[in-house]
Amino acid sequence: MKKTLSIVLALVLALACLGTAAFADDNTIVVGASSTPHAEILEVVKEALAEEGYTLEIVVYDDYVLPNQALYDGELDANYFQHTPYLNSYNASNNTDLVSAALIHYEPFGLYGNGVDSVEAAPEGTTIVIPADDSNETRALLLLQQEGFITLPEDASAEEGISHLDIVDDGGYTITPVQADTVPSILENSDEGTLAVINGNYALQAGLKVENALAIEDASGDAAQTYANIIAVANGNEESEKTQALVNALLTDAVKDYIAESYNGAVVAIF
Repeated sequence: MKKTLSIVLALVLALACLGTAAFADDNTIVVGASSTPHAEILEVVKEALAEEGYTLEIVVYDDYVLPNQALYDGELDANYFQHTPYLNSYNASNNTDLVSAALIHYEPFGLYGNGVDSVEAAPEGTTIVIPADDSNETRALLLLQQEGFITLPEDASAEEGISHLDIVDDGGYTITPVQADTVPSILENSDEGTLAVINGNYALQAGLKVENALAIEDASGDAAQTYANIIAVANGNEESEKTQALVNALLTDAVKDYIAESYNGAVVAIF
């Protein structure tokens, strides 16, 4: 009888612990993010989420692959580091089903130079380093065409994507695609006269200021919407309580003011 009672008590305690864990999980929102500016922006909403009964756990990633895989594997409730074209490209390449839940901010791509102070001063035939992943390579190439360095096919677009292999006329420049997060360090250690197109968040991490860029993307068209950084979730979780709590906390004047005051144009709220 005592043995039976002990087993019953053990089961009750185990179930109670499971219930507590499930409750904790239901009230913890785990979000993967790049360190700058995404994790910094998420820090701003921790208190607001706490007032709604949620604990926000931020997991910082330094690359563009792991946070999507972790989201697909269920290790994260959401991630915040990418724009929709990149997400679409990742889904197509990895057979995943991740979707956008909200547009949060826009990071203008910048063209920077080592010892170069203007587009006009760029040496003929110099090396131009660009990010190599699909959507960001497209974006970099469109910026280079915008500034007259290269010519792309007439139908080149962000939606369809383009690579350096599709360049119609390279203007004599050496276009060098590399892993996105290595572009700032490669520029820093390059020969004088080298140029680089750098993602907004990696430029921030490297201490580069958008006002010092030789050129930035023209945001007068649909670039801001196309390349807005998003909260991504697994398909079907867009309307979940956790997702809506996170999105509602981000789409506020407090976050908009923080972005405007903190990043001096390198990050622009899109809501």
